[in-house]
Amino acid sequence: MQRPEAHLTNRKRRVLTTAADSRGQESAWELNEMTTPQHTLLHLTADRRRSTGESHQSLLPLLPEDGSALSIPDARRLEQAELEADLFLTLGSMGGFSVHPMGIVRLRPRPDQLTIQLLHEPYVVWYWADLLLPRINDEAGHPRDRVSGIPGLRWRVVGKTVQLYRPDMPTRIVLTGSNVRWWRHVTRRMEADYPTLVRHPGWTPHERAAYEAPGPHPYPPARLFSPLLRRLRATAGTQPLNSTDAWSSGDAWRLEATDGPSCPDLVRLLGHGPTAMGWTVSHKSCTCPCDHEHGSCTIDFHDPRTGASIYYTNGRWRRTLTLRHLQRTRELNTAALT
Repeated sequence: MQRPEAHLTNRKRRVLTTAADSRGQESAWELNEMTTPQHTLLHLTADRRRSTGESHQSLLPLLPEDGSALSIPDARRLEQAELEADLFLTLGSMGGFSVHPMGIVRLRPRPDQLTIQLLHEPYVVWYWADLLLPRINDEAGHPRDRVSGIPGLRWRVVGKTVQLYRPDMPTRIVLTGSNVRWWRHVTRRMEADYPTLVRHPGWTPHERAAYEAPGPHPYPPARLFSPLLRRLRATAGTQPLNSTDAWSSGDAWRLEATDGPSCPDLVRLLGHGPTAMGWTVSHKSCTCPCDHEHGSCTIDFHDPRTGASIYYTNGRWRRTLTLRHLQRTRELNTAALT
């Protein structure tokens, strides 16, 4: 049986819309005739593909019937946005071991959940579990510092996926691409070395206090970094090793990529393109290949929705894959599964 996308030609397009039954599963295709060249269809999904890593074929059913470009939905609920922002800010310290920042190959953003395909490497699971799962820090005094990782974060296996969530909150981040047995193995090892709080089905008092304590950030991060996580692939350039990180600095935020895209591409993808967040540029010092040959790039962004300033730096490290790097990756994978 031919897939619906096969009926798309250079002369004609069928817009595919999905009717969902009460279980949220696809139950029917509604086919509507429209005349749109194939290259235009690719253009309509281009920025979203660049920002999320999704395939053109998977996005065809989502194209608007009015012929406009495909956008990226925000998280519908604040609790979902908060969890996504916490994940982004926590994983930045992972560093760059592959072309995929944070080990994220692809994202599938929906209003009520975010699906993330991870790089199929055991060390990625180890870093995610080590950085994200909450633990008690007895030496800290402030409630937020008493819990390392993400307060309230729990995980469960559903089929071949791992789901991250917070108890009693409408939150769901679905992880694909990794072996669920790796998650079980890694978390068992962690429990033996330094017990996490995930063994508690609900919130612990320390986690609740950390979650409710005022944060050190100049602006609430949910409205900034949940949308940015959903567009994480936009921050990666063409080099084989990429890393993206963010942190608060005074009354602003810092955003850094070791080898980001060209400045015009990033400004379009985050600023004024069809999938952008509406960030504006107040200052730019660009040395990327489209303008100059050497040096780093800086862009001062402003988010009109929150009033936040985001100071971006593209280090343009131009790291390459070496035998030492490949050996280190093998060592990390072995350590994760030992």
